[in-house]
Amino acid sequence: MTPAERLAELDRGENPRLVRQLPSGYVVMADNQFLTGYCLLLASPLVGQFLDLPEEGQSKFLSDMARVGAAVKEATGCLRVNFAIYGNVDPFLHAHIWPRFSDEALELRTMPPLLMPESFRTAPETVWSAERYGELLSRLSELLV
Repeated sequence: MTPAERLAELDRGENPRLVRQLPSGYVVMADNQFLTGYCLLLASPLVGQFLDLPEEGQSKFLSDMARVGAAVKEATGCLRVNFAIYGNVDPFLHAHIWPRFSDEALELRTMPPLLMPESFRTAPETVWSAERYGELLSRLSELLV
């Protein structure tokens, strides 16, 4: 799915992982919840990278990213929150927001989330489903009002 198609799906309300629309874009829960509460902020309207935004848009995006991080921290009770903006694989502006927990395996605890073993990041038991993660999605949505 292209970035434009992804945003169109969110505009139509057809993505079950949609948490909430914020001023700078859409908050969605990630496909794989290998760190429970992992969310993304997808810039809307579509923009290629952070530096393509005007200064006001940059401030809005970073402010929304921080709001999502605070909601993730409150909803999950995590120890800290990691943030990342890359755009190398999916070349459009989006931010990763990962909760980090005190009970993570020692060998993973200091590792950047995208460098964690693929088998961990794609484990079948972490695939997003409304049944498994719907309550958390609702809580995040409430916190982002």
